[in-house]
Amino acid sequence: MALVWALVVGLLLAHNGYLWLVKGVVPDTDILALLPVEQRDPVLQQAFTHMVDAAQQRLIVMVGAADWDQARAAADSYSAVLAKHPELLQSSVKLSAQSQQDWLAPAQQMRLGLLTPAQQQALREQPAKYWADSALQQLYSPFSGPKLGAWQDDPFGLFSGWVQARAQETPVRPRDGYLFVEEKGRPYIVLLLNLRQPAFSMATQQALLPLLEQAATAARHTVPTVELIRAGVVLHAGAGSAQASREMSTIGIGSLLGIVLLMWLTFRSLRPIGMIVLSIGVGCLAAFSLCWMIFGQVHLLTLVFGASLIGVAQDYGIYFLCSRVAADQSLGSPQLLRRLMPGLTLTLAAAVIGYIGLALTPFPGLRQMALFSVLGLVFAWLTVIFWFPALLKPATLKSSSFAGWIGRTRRHWPLLGWNRASLLAAVLFAAFASIGIARLQVNDDIRSLQTPPKELLAEQIKLGKLLDAPTPVQFYLVRGASAEQVLQREEALKLKLEPLVARHIISGYQAMSNWTPSLQAQNANRALVSQALLGDDGPLKMLAAQLSEDAAWVTQMRNRALAGGSAGHELTPAEFLKSTASEPSRHLWLGQVTGAQGNVYASIVALRGVNNYADLPILKQAANQLDGVQWVDKVSEISSVLGDYRQYMGWVLLCAYAAIYLLLFMRYRLAAWRVLASPALATLAILALLGWNGQPLQLFHVLALMLVLGLGVDYGIFLQEQGMQRERFAWLTVGLSAASALLSFGLLALSGTPPLHAFGLTMLIGIAVVWMIAPCFSQDSQQEDEDAITS
Repeated sequence: MALVWALVVGLLLAHNGYLWLVKGVVPDTDILALLPVEQRDPVLQQAFTHMVDAAQQRLIVMVGAADWDQARAAADSYSAVLAKHPELLQSSVKLSAQSQQDWLAPAQQMRLGLLTPAQQQALREQPAKYWADSALQQLYSPFSGPKLGAWQDDPFGLFSGWVQARAQETPVRPRDGYLFVEEKGRPYIVLLLNLRQPAFSMATQQALLPLLEQAATAARHTVPTVELIRAGVVLHAGAGSAQASREMSTIGIGSLLGIVLLMWLTFRSLRPIGMIVLSIGVGCLAAFSLCWMIFGQVHLLTLVFGASLIGVAQDYGIYFLCSRVAADQSLGSPQLLRRLMPGLTLTLAAAVIGYIGLALTPFPGLRQMALFSVLGLVFAWLTVIFWFPALLKPATLKSSSFAGWIGRTRRHWPLLGWNRASLLAAVLFAAFASIGIARLQVNDDIRSLQTPPKELLAEQIKLGKLLDAPTPVQFYLVRGASAEQVLQREEALKLKLEPLVARHIISGYQAMSNWTPSLQAQNANRALVSQALLGDDGPLKMLAAQLSEDAAWVTQMRNRALAGGSAGHELTPAEFLKSTASEPSRHLWLGQVTGAQGNVYASIVALRGVNNYADLPILKQAANQLDGVQWVDKVSEISSVLGDYRQYMGWVLLCAYAAIYLLLFMRYRLAAWRVLASPALATLAILALLGWNGQPLQLFHVLALMLVLGLGVDYGIFLQEQGMQRERFAWLTVGLSAASALLSFGLLALSGTPPLHAFGLTMLIGIAVVWMIAPCFSQDSQQEDEDAITS
């Protein structure tokens, strides 16, 4: 069987090598993939991906100074450094006189169909004299606003007004080949940069971040008082990677050295460490390979949760190794294994029962986590069964003075019974747990799991205020059977958003229909302009009289106006997206996409100035009773997914306790409660401490509680097996396993990453409590145990 198992492990190594080295697999990071299929919306997923992809490869740098000349000089120095690395960064905006003219070319050709709501209202209400006076003001007044083309092409300033309305969608303006914004007289040049490499690639981060520092140094050398503001996903990803590297080098190396030292002091050999790592490694290889073959993908959260099997899988190896130390040298390893099989089988069965509960939930993510964990534990267990007896001869390991000291420590633990001390302890703990759990709250907000560096967060907030940029996580998704229907539904939505802008709930919105109105709207605009301005007795005739022009001039002006958008030559999203002007708005148009009900057209209406989360219900209400319009709040949606997982994991945890008790009852009968008492009390203690400290319960606390149950049951089984079979090694096994778990997972409480901190803190408290109280529920034989280990 050892040779057969070697062949199995060889196949696993080959398959993992193919997946990671040849195929280059990447774990799935889409949290919506964890939802049940019936709850997932393909169009919504594509819309969110569309928004995120547009944002994550963009890097924005703002260069501020006291005046324009200083800002431009600093921006030139900054850009010169970046320009030396075109393979890494590319400027997304290149301004020139010709490029600015190209921006307006498509709209100018269709200008007759482009009107703002204010212009539509004025055309319906204002008399001919108002428009004639407006045309004269456009012609003679130097303060009538910017002129776009010849006066004869737009005598009433309608197209100029429409362009100015589009310009109000952003405070950014062009100047001297740069984009800039101004705050209280201080100019900030805006550098829009696109990454040519993936933002989440560590190689990209390692190359980009030093380059940005070089550029910043060059800008400060040119203008010492320059202000640099940066924002981009790559900056947050780089900060997270740097923090992970720091923690890995401190917490990771510290825990590894601690475990190595612990094993050396116990066994005076490094072989046990290699054997335990071997069993865990085989379990991880098998879990990943088989899950990939079954699901076709492995989610990143599955790998994070699957890491918890390390804490459980090590118990099988430690149990066998400690048994080998305590057993008589004349007893062969195969014979020893047969003696240990009841306890080993029971620990595996108890762990599998706990994880199988996850497989019964409706969430595919939890089912994948359950299968990953079960496969990992089974293969680690089989490695111990098939290889450890062959690799470990009776005389290989010997007891040490450290192992003897661990044995002697057990005399300090009292056995709980029906006495006053036990009753007092139970009453005090019940009061502590009841009050703490009553104060316990929950918080599934995804934002609570993120702690970006304060300086990055401050820069992001200031840049958002200066640019008045739309948020990529709250928007409206608009669908329709055709592009025309989508644009019409956008226009219906905008009628509801205008009052919200007036109430300052939002500062504005971005929509494709702002640039390309529906054909229905364009035709209505064209008819409105023709009726109000181009009629025989309209403003044109009045204007001709004031300018001393004849009827031929009126006809010529009418023809020039009609040339700006005749029927049959409307502006469409497809045409607009071909132009340079569409670059800032391309992320708003999804076009034809595949949904659950077939192909549909879809677009995004993005919001600016969403600063107060208390206003989100008002924004959601704006989409009510509008066909094809859906409010999307990705923060709330992802938080809801985490909340659902937390609740299901909580119920699975309770069911696991019940199922494991039934399993233990078949072997230990009325003593089965002794095995589950310590993890159950540890779980209550953790929940109570969270409540007393005002720390809300999150998904990662519950994930850790599953591991506390798995480890706690192992410790209880080891101690209970000692009582039944008079094997004298259980306390050494429990001590080594608990100490290893504290070093492996408990030190994560020092992490600055909130999920890891929550997981580590729960493990630190839980395993410590289980370790301290598990012997109190065991059945005698403690003196025999310590004497055997000492001898």
